[in-house]
Amino acid sequence: MDKRNLFVIITLCAIIFSCGSNIETKKKHFSIKTDNNKTKYKLGETIKASIVNDKKIKIDSVVYFLEDIRLTTNTENQLEEKIDNERLGKHLLKAIVYYEGKEEDIYQKLSFFNNTPPKLYKYKIIAEYPHDQNAFTQGLEFIGDTLYESTGKNGLSSLRKVDYKTGKVIIKKDIDKKYFAEGITIINDKVFQLTWQSKEGFIYNLNTLEKTGSFAYNKSKEGWGLCNDGNQIYKSDGTEKIWILDAESLAEKTFIEVATHNKVKSKFNELEWIEGKIYANTWQKDGIAVINPANGALEAVINLSGLREKVSQHSDLDVLNGIAYKKDTKQLFVTGKNWDKLFEIEIIK
Repeated sequence: MDKRNLFVIITLCAIIFSCGSNIETKKKHFSIKTDNNKTKYKLGETIKASIVNDKKIKIDSVVYFLEDIRLTTNTENQLEEKIDNERLGKHLLKAIVYYEGKEEDIYQKLSFFNNTPPKLYKYKIIAEYPHDQNAFTQGLEFIGDTLYESTGKNGLSSLRKVDYKTGKVIIKKDIDKKYFAEGITIINDKVFQLTWQSKEGFIYNLNTLEKTGSFAYNKSKEGWGLCNDGNQIYKSDGTEKIWILDAESLAEKTFIEVATHNKVKSKFNELEWIEGKIYANTWQKDGIAVINPANGALEAVINLSGLREKVSQHSDLDVLNGIAYKKDTKQLFVTGKNWDKLFEIEIIK
């Protein structure tokens, strides 16, 4: 090998090694320690944390944050914070340590859970109505006596107005075959419809179902289910997150994460807002989750096992999906993908 080339290689190696050494010298001086190294907390419990300072550096002060909320410390720079109204799921505890005219940011991952396990509810069938067996149901919502339905699959996706008592489709708008339609919600006289993986949603006139606009997703990767509380929209994306959207701009403002007393849950599909709670189909599960929209607590599960056996059995029969609530009469309806029946049910607590 040419000596000049050898010199260049040796020099480059020395530089790389030197850079690596510099990186090593930038290791953190401090870390956060919780009592018993605890990282999982239930509502009502208290986070107790302090700063590990192995090098005995003189600390001037410490400021703790839970996400963007500043927390109170005692005179010894220790934290004691009770978990009450925080959203459940994953959190980041941050501490800014001020020392010798400098500051250092350090972090600790935490998870919050509900303090009670979900309640288990049963159901009773009140009535059965015909439903289009070819409808791969993704979204379901009532306005008065009219049922609005979104169906999925590429080439079969549609938005429909349906007479729920007869199953007759009043208006049907087919969606371009490149889109796989998902959940819908209706607010401010507009129908909002998601697509699965195209990162785009559609806006329709409530009466005619004519498309009037579209909207892009922001941080969420997919579109699964939609519902609204009259002021803002809730959107599931297959993860543990349920996003909260501005009803006018459709911007994703924030999110909740769904959790029980010991687990973070995901795969929430069709959503419905019912009496202050989010009711959600869980993909491939014969049940409905009842979720607290304030903090993400999964408060109850409605066991709908056996319902699928009451529809016509065929090769395209798929999972339970579709929840619709008639607010004026307080009636609850459910169906599934390619089910030939729409069921009115009563929840038995």
